[in-house]
Amino acid sequence: MGSPLSDKSEPPANYAVVHDRALRRAQVWIEPATPIEKARLGENPAGPDSFASDQVVECRFKPGGISGSTPKFECELRDGGKVKVKYGVRNPEVYTEVAASRLLSALGFPTDRMYVVGRVRCFGCPSDPFEGLQCVNEGTPIARCFPRLDYSRAEEFTPAVIERPVEGRRIETEKARGWKWEELAKIDPAAGGATRDQVDALRLLAVLLVHWDNKANNQRLVCLGTKGAAAKCDRPLAMVQDLGSTFGPDKLDLDKWAATPIWVDAATCSVSMKQLPYGGSTFPDTRITEGGRKFLSGRLRRLSTAQIRELFEGARIASYPHKTEKARDVDQWVRAFEDKVRAIVDRAPCPDAS
Repeated sequence: MGSPLSDKSEPPANYAVVHDRALRRAQVWIEPATPIEKARLGENPAGPDSFASDQVVECRFKPGGISGSTPKFECELRDGGKVKVKYGVRNPEVYTEVAASRLLSALGFPTDRMYVVGRVRCFGCPSDPFEGLQCVNEGTPIARCFPRLDYSRAEEFTPAVIERPVEGRRIETEKARGWKWEELAKIDPAAGGATRDQVDALRLLAVLLVHWDNKANNQRLVCLGTKGAAAKCDRPLAMVQDLGSTFGPDKLDLDKWAATPIWVDAATCSVSMKQLPYGGSTFPDTRITEGGRKFLSGRLRRLSTAQIRELFEGARIASYPHKTEKARDVDQWVRAFEDKVRAIVDRAPCPDAS
């Protein structure tokens, strides 16, 4: 976790005030450095700290509490940097989070970077580190959950993906973090926050992906490019942090994803997640504005069929042990994606949502 809000200079009691102040001015969309038409959705994100898709990454196991219900662990690289590793052929998030994060980033909605690698060689890891980490989450001391840690030997994990977070100071405490989708209504363009068009575009993109596990912990409020006092935040960003529970419900389910409609009421451009697991969690029923629909439509139109195919191929969607032959066909995923895009793009304008 990044530097917490509840450090010595900022009492935890002020969290709600600081959180709301930053959220009011938060952005949700930033013009991407690479034009959408040129985005290489089948490849790992570029940059000096990138990984090659066939790279063997060595790291040192960092035992401790970790959230979520799918196999993952934290590891320290040779340069001292810490990363999160998700692993396991039957772990759908190894595939969904790669595809969803690359799509959001290409369209200009910042999220954590996910890297496909050849395998991860973890020194000190047991064969299934997540089992022990769940033990730690229950409050049991690390020494009891991992009684035989041996950093002289390594376990290898494949398939595996590595997560690097967006750089910035997180506005959070040990017990309170992220934002609920219902809180997006607090963003105020008059105060410098994102426009309603941009916020509605993010809502609509979450519906397209069926981002049903949208509890506050799966979003993040970040101060970009700042490490100063917690009360100061010149560039707040409201972003989606965990995109593992997508392309479903539940996760990575082609038939259910394809059958989940964009609009709960197309005539009024209303969206809902109440029919999904957790009853939609923090996502409230919303009427999307025409400006929001057009904002997202204009960006989705710029993606080619070839790019969408590269998106699913690069995320290795076909490698997951699907129950049906249909779900192992990348063309079926491309078709389902483009059907959802057409439901957003090729329709009458949304009526006034005021």
